[in-house]
Amino acid sequence: MTTYKIKIQSSGEEFEIKPSQTILEGAIAAGITIPYGCQDGACGSCKGKIISGKFFLNDHQSSALTESDIKLGMTLYCKTMAQEDLVIEPNIPDTYDEYSPKIYPVRVESLANLNHDVMQMYLKLPASETLKFKAGQYIEFLMADGSRRAFSMANAPHESMIELHLRLIEGGKFTSFVFNEMKEKSIHRIEGPIGQFYLRASDKPIVFIAGGTGFAPIKSIIEDMIFTKNERKVYLYRGVRSKEDLYMADLVTDWNKKLKNLNYIPVIEDGLSEKVRSGFVHHAVLEDFKNLSDVQIYCCGAPGLVENAFIDLTKNGLPENQFFADAFTFAPKKK
Repeated sequence: MTTYKIKIQSSGEEFEIKPSQTILEGAIAAGITIPYGCQDGACGSCKGKIISGKFFLNDHQSSALTESDIKLGMTLYCKTMAQEDLVIEPNIPDTYDEYSPKIYPVRVESLANLNHDVMQMYLKLPASETLKFKAGQYIEFLMADGSRRAFSMANAPHESMIELHLRLIEGGKFTSFVFNEMKEKSIHRIEGPIGQFYLRASDKPIVFIAGGTGFAPIKSIIEDMIFTKNERKVYLYRGVRSKEDLYMADLVTDWNKKLKNLNYIPVIEDGLSEKVRSGFVHHAVLEDFKNLSDVQIYCCGAPGLVENAFIDLTKNGLPENQFFADAFTFAPKKK
């Protein structure tokens, strides 16, 4: 059987992959460390360079790998297949070891409905364990059949319990289980932290775009900003389909008292009769910001929202490298 040799330039490590495997799949099978997240071309966590060799790049979200990235020789290892032997160079952050994913047992401490289709779940770690993460990252539930389900953490890193917001997905096996069968005090396994969605150091104003339960990681970041007394200017655009989807609205009122530079703009798609903005949430950002060259955008929600926001905002002057995103893919691949 044909195989291709993949060599990591800096470490000299080598592994082999089949023509049907992605670089990331081959690295995981060989026990080689490459940062990764969604494994679906949506998050950009596994972005790295191809130094030499021919390869094929499959479909991916342009927000995860931009045209500028491609010109610099970057690719997404989760979507890249070798056509010959390759030399690569993964992008391993200086803090990767400190925040590298680990597997933890957790106990479901509480389950509570936040609205008609969103459940708030608190998970408790063993007393001897601490999950160290950057506000905005996510964890994955490890399922008995080998599959995984990813959910962003809604709590700030200094808090002891993990908070998740789970939206009931029609036909979704795991969320149906959570809403109908999961019991408090039950024990599960998770892996985390995962993902590249976290606040970057800058003095630029922050524009958050949250769609649905994309509010969860943004909640984590904002509450961490309050805790660390970060005084950057913040615009929170929160997009939902109907008024009933706007959960935890009182919490934002509380944030306004603690974060003096916070501006809150709810946007309801069908909100023509409401006293709030209507339409698509990223269109509200385009209406309000005639100059996008001096802000950072942090966008979280369904893949369609993230992709459309990236395309429209960068067309209107936002530098590609100032768009940070976490696209929720509802059916992650088995690992």
